[in-house]
Amino acid sequence: MSRRVVVIGGDAAGMTVASAVRRRLPDDDEVVVLERGTWTSYSACGIPYWVAGEVESADALVARTPDAHRKNGIDLRLGAEATAIDPAARTVSVAGSEPLTYDRLVIATGAEPIRPDLPGIDGDGIHGVQSLDDGQVILDELERGPRHVVVVGSGYIGLEMAEACVARGFDTTVVEKSPTVMPIIEAALGDQVADAMRARGIHLRAGVGVTGFALDDSGRVSAVETDDGTIAADLVILGLGVSARSSLAADAGLPTGPKGGIVVDDRQRVDGFPEIFAAGDCVATLDRVTGELIHIPLGTHANKQGMVAGDSISADLLGEEPRLAFPGVVQTAITKFCSLEISRTGLGERQAREAGFDPVVASIETTNFAGYMPHPGTMTVIAVADRSSRRLLGAQIVGAEDAALRIDVAATALATGMTVDDVVMLDLAYAPPFSSVWSPIQVAARAAVKALAG
Repeated sequence: MSRRVVVIGGDAAGMTVASAVRRRLPDDDEVVVLERGTWTSYSACGIPYWVAGEVESADALVARTPDAHRKNGIDLRLGAEATAIDPAARTVSVAGSEPLTYDRLVIATGAEPIRPDLPGIDGDGIHGVQSLDDGQVILDELERGPRHVVVVGSGYIGLEMAEACVARGFDTTVVEKSPTVMPIIEAALGDQVADAMRARGIHLRAGVGVTGFALDDSGRVSAVETDDGTIAADLVILGLGVSARSSLAADAGLPTGPKGGIVVDDRQRVDGFPEIFAAGDCVATLDRVTGELIHIPLGTHANKQGMVAGDSISADLLGEEPRLAFPGVVQTAITKFCSLEISRTGLGERQAREAGFDPVVASIETTNFAGYMPHPGTMTVIAVADRSSRRLLGAQIVGAEDAALRIDVAATALATGMTVDDVVMLDLAYAPPFSSVWSPIQVAARAAVKALAG
């Protein structure tokens, strides 16, 4: 008797699950994907670079087309919007169609931009950035030739979209509620990013909260209203982060956690619902440093979780033991503003205190390769360690080209629970054209060791 696996969502996590299950299940088993949009398997992270003109087209951001998935035996249905889940009946309601029964269900509905309940926020010309369709809308808006672009928020998306707009010659203002930009990094590093933004011609309004949006007679945005005055705007881009798109799950009684993330185990199975799995930006994830659940949407996690869910479902239906588990994350992220690179992993000082640690913070200046080589770039590295256990808790980098990826050493150390002493003694690659004799992360770790002795 054939079985049916239904996947809601056709991007990174959903199509990874569908492809993995399709490869392992017998041909007479069905794998159905419901995607409400028109794109599959695309890189949302690449949208700012498409808007900037560095990426030629939306097609360049698509890893695998719908036709390619169908050729692999997946019943992919575009424009198919799931409207309800009935776990007891094992059915998914689909707009304009009969309910679809399932043997196993995967929820991979992704995330959606945060749109605070502010006056005028539903006006024309105010957009979030999450999908390729959103990217096309922004491009169409820029073709109109706006006089004033305002980006609300200076996180990863806000920073990247601001760079894209100013690179295309638009008068661009960034409004950030926190006193410094990129509040996910330490203030001293945020100040470096702010300086780079101003040097590029961006008008930065830090420590300013948005209170609403003024609309003209046609309903289009004309200004951003703040607690520090009004800013002219005929295009507003929201860079306030995202929350899990999990209303389907919540309405069906499935457990949700931070920012609405669906609660799953390390096999991506929804807690209390053995036939339902979830993966990607719609789920809550274990923070390996604190042991707490967090919502951290990234394509890297979505692909890994999709692999795990695909393995779990296949093993479940085939009567085998699953081979994979998703252990959680250490909050590693990277971006850039023009030539300034920015990366971070683990906890900052405030996060560490809130998690119950007694943090020691060390900050150092170093170069990306031996200082006697021609034109070395500089970087600032911050390391955070726990005083009692000496465990590395986090690291952050802001610097020149070839600086930011050094964060991967710290991310690996966090995943294995290393102390700063362990990090100092790591056997890392060295030659003058690539690094100083001490890796930048090791220089910061040595500074943390000295701080712990003080």
